[in-house]
Amino acid sequence: MAAFTFIDLFAGIGGFHQAAKALGGKCVFASEIDPEARRAYAANYQMETYGDITAIDAALIPDHDALFAGFPCQPFSVIGRRLGFQDSRGPLFFEIARVLKAKKPSFFILENVKLLSRHNNGETLKIILSTLESLGYKTRWSVLNALKFGLPQKRERTIIVGFLDPTVDFKFPEGDQKVSRLEDILEPEGTIPAKYFASQRILDKRQTDHVSQYQPSVWHENKSGHISSYPYSCALRAGASYNYLLVNGQRRFTPRELLRLQGFPDSFKIVCADFHTRKQAGNAVPVNVIKATLKEVLAALKPRKASK
Repeated sequence: MAAFTFIDLFAGIGGFHQAAKALGGKCVFASEIDPEARRAYAANYQMETYGDITAIDAALIPDHDALFAGFPCQPFSVIGRRLGFQDSRGPLFFEIARVLKAKKPSFFILENVKLLSRHNNGETLKIILSTLESLGYKTRWSVLNALKFGLPQKRERTIIVGFLDPTVDFKFPEGDQKVSRLEDILEPEGTIPAKYFASQRILDKRQTDHVSQYQPSVWHENKSGHISSYPYSCALRAGASYNYLLVNGQRRFTPRELLRLQGFPDSFKIVCADFHTRKQAGNAVPVNVIKATLKEVLAALKPRKASK
């Protein structure tokens, strides 16, 4: 696979970095505002990240072939207040546009929650796409589910891809229809520290209210107290996953399991406290989804390079 350079905006702990590096990419710049995520990024990729993207002069960002960004999703999320661009974090999308305008990379991949595609009756996505197209990019978007890409997590995400070359023929990957195996990411039960097991009060409530037909399973309690279970996890959240998801109705996910649910390899170093790692995993992009999309992007670009 031919080498390419990329930048990683709103980088988190590097889900895009993981996927791109595996396919021959070299990161030349990364930006992330959260100090604990920056610490994890530095430990795993041997590079420092810049802080607040709004304070960075785009002209000082190195030239690059690709821009990757999982921009803040809370303004468009079902968990948030769905304020979109009215949320103080919503306009951060335009920081991406600012960098694209200044640097003109050959392509980009952006990621956000599924509801971005329906927010404000589709008007928010229209604004995003028209902004990208006004910068000279041919855009495509789709909603992809991590369940179809080898991860036992129902995590549906809006993926937006753009190319400077309007003749690029790109199609999103379809993934595999088979449900991924939860047991593939679980640690051996005998090795789980006691601190991850739920209290007896929670266990009694869960076991009384629900019997699962799956083994293993992830039990989910919603805001109304209804309990359901499936042979996969529902979408991880940055804040609440630790409390509302229980493996087999008994214990919480370990930090390593949370990272595996997002497609991070076991070689990924956990250098932050559990609280921060849970938040980082909940905010991360699913590596397998990005890797599959990037493979299709690079395949679509290859004929164009060969013809030059």
